[in-house]
Amino acid sequence: MSKIKNIATGWVSEFKNFALKGNVIDMAIGVIIGGAFGKIVTSLVNDIIMPSISLIFGDDKSLAALTYHGIKYGNFLQTVVDFLIIALSIFFAIRMICKLRMRFKKQEAEAAPAEPPAPAPTPEDILLLREIRDALKNK
Repeated sequence: MSKIKNIATGWVSEFKNFALKGNVIDMAIGVIIGGAFGKIVTSLVNDIIMPSISLIFGDDKSLAALTYHGIKYGNFLQTVVDFLIIALSIFFAIRMICKLRMRFKKQEAEAAPAEPPAPAPTPEDILLLREIRDALKNK
């Protein structure tokens, strides 16, 4: 029984270390925000973009109801528009992050000293002790 308890305790401890790492928490926040962003984009497409397109084509009903010989392609079009908006948003966000990283790396490189400082001169008492040591070796 204690062996099972030790295994469970080890597993719980390992999971706790994994779950509380900063990267996992950041990833979880990203997933939550991504889900909410997906809902916003879906609403934008379903409630604003597709009805506007329907008005342009002179159709009173939503494009989601479009069919061609029994094939419903309106929902597919909405999903494609959703994907394109999300993909473009991610592309521009990553592009901006990469530019910021390059700017920070450039600033760090400019702030770093070009050459290491010259070593301090050896004090005279150390030089004198070295001379005494060398003289004793040669005797």
